[in-house]
Amino acid sequence: MSVRRLDPNQPESFAFTPENLEWAKKTIAKYPDGRQASAVIPLLWQAQKQHDYWLPEPAIRVIAEMLDMSYIRVLEVATFYTMFNLSPVGKHFIQLCGTTPCWLRGADDLKEVCRKRIGEQSTVSTDGNFSWLEVECLGACANAPMVQINDDYYEDLSAENFEKLLDDLAAGRDVSIGSQTGRRSSEPAGGATTLQDVPHMSAEGEGA
Repeated sequence: MSVRRLDPNQPESFAFTPENLEWAKKTIAKYPDGRQASAVIPLLWQAQKQHDYWLPEPAIRVIAEMLDMSYIRVLEVATFYTMFNLSPVGKHFIQLCGTTPCWLRGADDLKEVCRKRIGEQSTVSTDGNFSWLEVECLGACANAPMVQINDDYYEDLSAENFEKLLDDLAAGRDVSIGSQTGRRSSEPAGGATTLQDVPHMSAEGEGA
């Protein structure tokens, strides 16, 4: 594993918004006395979401104090898990799956779109809209190739529809999450090919 360090440019302070602070208190309260440290990952994650999807050092100190943990222990968690971004990312942070199913289905074409439009990995586009990172399997192999952008999955991608997706995001237009070809869930790309002779089942499970 590569060494992960905090970004050299940090804000002076961090504070949860009132809404997130209330959420944090409720999250901590889920754990019995003496086990509040178990809330460290969800609190770090919420802090990252609040702070434009990257985790600043002051947030680590705030969370350590909230959970009565030593600073170094919280820092160890933040630097160990790659789900925590330690440097600024774009408004739309793209995690591009490069493992075998996505690679076989054209992930390299998506990487070229990212390089052309954004630059190399871990750099933020000049307009601040995008950054990207190649990651391990994101769990949607049947709908490869795919990416995760912030909290959402976008599947069945090609260079063409991926570029359109980025255009729409940059312009602030509504986009559809999930399959970009209209596929439903993980059904075959051309539609169902088996069990065609099974009678339609009603919601109650009885044949129509």
